[in-house]
Amino acid sequence: MTNHLERCHSIDLAGPIDRVFPLFTPIGETLWVEGWDPEFLHPRGGETQEGMVFRTSHGDETTLWACTNWQPSEHRVRYARVTPGSRFGFVEVTCRDTGGESTQASIAYTFTALGETGQSYLSELTEDAFVDMIESWKIGINAWLSKNGVASPA
Repeated sequence: MTNHLERCHSIDLAGPIDRVFPLFTPIGETLWVEGWDPEFLHPRGGETQEGMVFRTSHGDETTLWACTNWQPSEHRVRYARVTPGSRFGFVEVTCRDTGGESTQASIAYTFTALGETGQSYLSELTEDAFVDMIESWKIGINAWLSKNGVASPA
């Protein structure tokens, strides 16, 4: 069984970088991820900053998140996350301006299993499954961008 994995995939998004990058913050994700409803523990207002802490629930799992690296001028953010009894991980998003109205986002996940539940999760997160997941982000983000024009989401 897999105990540790790293996955990375890049997607091309139909919006300028200053419009796209904020969509990878906890508040920004509420705009395009169905069911994404973070509970902000610090700061309570949910503004993204290093040291912010929030909680999400999906099914019967609760995940605790912390922003460990916030570099908006470089269009990069990194989160540490733990799903107790299952897995610990990092999620890093880096956006790159690809000219005009388009942005490339690179999404990297690193997971370490914390037990059998996590090992099972990791074994199911094949390279193909990860690509499918991130490609679904592309569909959601591009649909939101198309529907909401070019005004800033935040």
